[in-house]
Formats: sequence, structure tokens, C-alpha cells
Amino acid sequence: MNNYPDWTQLAQQMQQFFGTHGAPAAAMPLGFAPEQLSEVQERYVKEATELWNQSLKGNPVTADKRFANPAWAHNPVAAFAAAAYAMNARALTGMAEAVQADEKTRARIRFATEQLLAATAPSNFMALNAEAQQKAIETKGESIAKGLQNLLHDMRQGHVSMTDESVFEVGKNVATTEGAVVFENEFFQLIEYKPLTDKVHALPFLLVPPCINKFYILDLQPENSLIRYAVAQGHRTFVVSWRNPDESMAEKTWDDYIEHAAITAIHTVQAITKAKQINALGFCVGGTILATALAVLAARGRTRKGASEPLPVASATLLTTFLDFSDTGVLDVFITEEFVKYREMQLSQGGLLKGQELASTFSFLRPNDLVWNYVVGNYLKGETPPPFDLLYWNSDATNLPGPFFTWYLRNTYFENNLVKPGQTTVCGEKIDLGLLDLPVYLYGSREDHIVPIGGAYASAQYLSGPTRFVMGASGHIAGVINPPAKNKRSHWIAADDTLPATHSEWLASATEYPGSWWTDWSDWLAGHAGKLIAAPKTYGGGPYKAIEPAPGRYVKAKA
Repeated sequence: MNNYPDWTQLAQQMQQFFGTHGAPAAAMPLGFAPEQLSEVQERYVKEATELWNQSLKGNPVTADKRFANPAWAHNPVAAFAAAAYAMNARALTGMAEAVQADEKTRARIRFATEQLLAATAPSNFMALNAEAQQKAIETKGESIAKGLQNLLHDMRQGHVSMTDESVFEVGKNVATTEGAVVFENEFFQLIEYKPLTDKVHALPFLLVPPCINKFYILDLQPENSLIRYAVAQGHRTFVVSWRNPDESMAEKTWDDYIEHAAITAIHTVQAITKAKQINALGFCVGGTILATALAVLAARGRTRKGASEPLPVASATLLTTFLDFSDTGVLDVFITEEFVKYREMQLSQGGLLKGQELASTFSFLRPNDLVWNYVVGNYLKGETPPPFDLLYWNSDATNLPGPFFTWYLRNTYFENNLVKPGQTTVCGEKIDLGLLDLPVYLYGSREDHIVPIGGAYASAQYLSGPTRFVMGASGHIAGVINPPAKNKRSHWIAADDTLPATHSEWLASATEYPGSWWTDWSDWLAGHAGKLIAAPKTYGGGPYKAIEPAPGRYVKAKA
């Protein structure tokens, strides 16, 4: 145990690697804080000595849940490998924290270190995974054979199985709220849902989900469907069901999605219902698309004298939505000038960003939970993951047109142009979010790793109308899909809807309430939805007739 690492050499190797692979050209040179590096070294020597002494007395243990099964503690080689891995992981994490560089470079090094540690855990290898070995013995090799079958199956389908996908079928046991497609073009189908009440609010309600996923995250099961909940609250409800792009859409742009999808959907709902105004909701990228479309409509509604025509949308709800892309969390590690230019070279003139690439990127933001956990279960243990509707949806990937993606990448994540008045032009109009003086309900999830809570809150600073911000517990999906009937989690609301400059200031004055935020939102939306009128007896209206039953064929197309 006297052959400890040469810490100076190891630090130099990390500096060389990350200096050439991790940091943008303009970043400061990579170095290490001497005191922190010394602390890491001292702790490593101490832990290594303790580990050796534990090994002489018995099998060492670690608190990591990946090694919690008793099989690890009963296998000397596996127990030592797990404990040594945990020790080395702490040392590498400490070195990453000791890096002296600009914050973006530090974040990229922490991310790369996390990926390295997740991939090299002894649990990922049959030769070291005591639990998988024990199962192979107990099943007389059947688990190994089943694991190979699972591996071949996943290779054919192009992604790691997170759930038993054979159990689910869109339209049969997910996306089952009754309705009909009443309009379609090459970008989307518009679904209208059958009323569940005798009367509905005069202002119809349109939901714009993210186009990087399929809409039925909002309609997984009747008991957790936000769409069904809205219908049950007396709203005449419509949803945009995005087409899964193929090569025929390879040249479509951000402008196309704003003009021919979001704006077209708003005007079509107006035409069907004969309503001068509607209410609208955007989720994640759908919220960014909705806000951009409203900014275009606001610019078009301005007269020569500076007055403005009323927007066709009376109120907007934005769920876990970026407008200000200053704080994008872990996704920022990918965004450099070199990366953006490379993607533009690949896709700006045409092509498709494949859905599986998007899905893999988001999965590796949480590698242990969303990648290696299933590698171990599916292939080393030969298990079939249990059926879970949310993970089925998560695996149902969607493509994106290249020009759409590259415009979005540069103008939002990289240059943050949407919050700079007049900086960017969409559909022939200069974008100014300050023109949006309508009431807005903003929601952010406290543990969201895709739209961090600070990023979700920042949108409030750019809207001119009365804005209500609400924070929910949990993450990007679980925080949003939180029906009141389950009485789970909490939400936070500030008195008088005060909106200070930062989320931390807002939180200091906010009050926690048990249960779902849906009821608060429902009360808010009802206040902007108009009087109650008789519910329609048929789908559509005028030239807009039912084309096919919900959920329609667009959502069933695979990437």
C-alpha cells in the first residue's frame, strides 16, 4: 500500500486532457489549487490505509446503493473493488473541484468526471458485479442468456430499454382521453377533446407541448393527465400533436414552426370556436415556441401610432420554460462556439437531428439513473424492466429538422437573443418579449436539471403583464405531472405575486403549501377563461371537421 499516485503527474495529465478537450480556446489556462490538491492527497492516503486495514479484517463495505445487495459484502474481490472505486471516485471528484479555471471549464470538467466515474463503476462489469454473478449461479446461466437476448434486442431497436415497451400502445393504454383530430398540416395535428362537463368556459384552451417529445406526457393515464384535468375543469381543450419529422421536413426552420404551427394553431382554435381570444399553455420548448409566437403576433398588432391590437391569446401558462437562457444548468457544458459552428456545418442547410441522439443526451445528464442502471439490469442480470408509462414515453423519440435545431441552438442557448429586444427576427418581425402584456402563469420545478429553477424564474423579468410564479417540488417531469388526487409533494407561492430580481429572493418570501400546484393554476386559469356556455355537441366547427379519433396518427410515427 505504499505505491500511492504521483499526484503532480496526475494533475498534469488532467490539465493536459481537459486543457485540450474540455476548455474553449478563450478560457484561462487550467491549473489546480495547491491547498485543495494537498487535502485530496492527504485524504486519499488516509482512506487507502483504512481500506487496506479493513480488507485484512474482513470485506470492506460502501454506502453506495449500487453495491447495497448483500452479495457484494460476501464477495471479497467485489467488496474491495467497490470500496476502492468509492475511494478513487472521491479523489477524482476532489481534483475536479480543485481546478482553477473559468466557471464554464470547471463545469465541463465536473461533468466529464461524473461521466467517467459512472461508466467505470465495478457494478457495470460482470467480472466484478457480485450480484450479477450470484444470479447467474442461481439461475444456472439463464440470466446470462437472457441478458444477451436483451442486448441484441436493444441493439436492434437502437436504445437501451428503460421499461417493458411491449406493454404500451399509444391510443390504447396511454394517450386515451377521448377526442378527435380537427385540423392537420405538415407540422402538426390539432386535437380537440370531448367535454366532460355540460358547460365550458367561453375562452377555449390550447396546449403547446415540446416538439422534442410527444404530447402524451400530458395524457399518460386518466388519473395523471393534465389534458383530462383541464377538460374536467370545464375548458374546451385543444392540443398540438407535433409531426415526427422525416426527410420531407429536413429543411424546415424555426420560423416555419412559429408561423405554420404555433400561430396557425392559435388562429385555427379561434376559427373553430369563433372566440376572439383563447388561453394557451406551453411546456418546456413548447413554452419557448408559444412565447416567440406571441411576440410575433404582438409586433404584427402594433399600429403606426404605436397602439396595439389585443393579442389573440388572453393569458399564457409557461411550464418549466426558458425565455432567458443565462442559466441553463448542466446543458451549458455542451454549448461552445466550436460546438455550435460544428452543428451548423452539419445541419443548418438541411438534415435531421435524430431523436435517439436527443434522447441519449438527456439520459446522460443523469447517467447512473438513466443509463448504467438499465445496462446492469438488462444485460448483466438478464432482467426485463417493469412497465412504466413515463419511461415508455421517454423512449418514444422524435427527430428535429436541422435548420430548426441550429437556429434554436445559436439564438437561445448560445447567444440568448430572445430576451434582447430587437436582436433577432422571427417571421419577419423583431422579437421583443416586453410587448407581451398579457397575464402569465409561470411554473418551475425545484429539482429540474433541464430547466433549472433559476432559469424558469428568470422569464418573469421580461414580461410586461401581471405574472404569477409558482414553484413545485421534484423535477422536470414529475414536478409538472403531479395531479391533486395523489396529494403528493408541495408547491410554493409568494404573497401578492411579488417578483424580485432573483429566485432566491422570491423563495425567501414564498410560502410552502402541501400537494399539487394544479389547483392553484386551475383557479387562476378560470379567472381568465370567461363565462360558462353550453358545451359543444360535435368536434370542430365550420370547415373544420373530425378527421380521425384522438390521439391521431402523427403521434404514432416512430423516429
